Amino acid sequence: MIGIFDSGIGGLSVLAAIARALPRADLVYLADTAHLPYGDKDDAYIRRRVLTIGNHLVEQGCGVIVVACNTATAAAVAAFREHFPKLPVVGVEPGVKPAAAMSRSGRIAVLATLSTARSERLAQLIRQHAGSVQVEVEACPGWATRVETLFLDDPDFVEDARRHLAPLLAAGVDQIVLGCTHYAFLSPVLEPIVAHQATLVDVADAVARQCVRLAGTDALGCGRLTLLATAQPEKLQAALPVLGLRWLDDRLHSAARLVVA
Repeated sequence: MIGIFDSGIGGLSVLAAIARALPRADLVYLADTAHLPYGDKDDAYIRRRVLTIGNHLVEQGCGVIVVACNTATAAAVAAFREHFPKLPVVGVEPGVKPAAAMSRSGRIAVLATLSTARSERLAQLIRQHAGSVQVEVEACPGWATRVETLFLDDPDFVEDARRHLAPLLAAGVDQIVLGCTHYAFLSPVLEPIVAHQATLVDVADAVARQCVRLAGTDALGCGRLTLLATAQPEKLQAALPVLGLRWLDDRLHSAARLVVA
């Protein structure tokens, strides 16, 4: 089994990409909804949650773990790999490298949670992969929480998004990295704002390809999906049709369940 987790429903964007790439894989998705959002928590808190959730997924029999959260990857994936040295672990990091490679203007932006925006890991990615490309890091407080409400087209949010994006577009940014898995579900709001001025960059498909490489034939199961949450599991399952993922219902093994972790 492949275990995938996030603070909430944002990682469903990654789950969907993995489900498309590995249609016969047995997948477990765990939303740590009792402790969301991660984006405004300190690193020590996030590491404790990541190790707790990881332990639970390993106990469930998962042989590959996907940390489907940019904030958790930046704060805790190194500690996670140290704790599980023989376990294949896939983190999710902002797509700075592909964005820099695709940029024609030489200016890109990363939209991120507060925690990811100030993380040393993001700074390292920029140093390693941006080269001479100028990178604007834009913290977007409240955006992940907005996705959790499932009211994605609220006029107040649309205006907030414009306030964040307008200066970036005016500065000539032509690639905008979605540095939080929740933000993929905001694309219908963000795309009309960026229009033809910039491209939104998401890494979900790249994460899925890495899962294919790591899992190989071990991913040939029954194609079952299990949804778990540390709070409000019914909300997790209800999010699928709202987020355009109703097709995942066909893979559900049972109703979403509450777990204590």
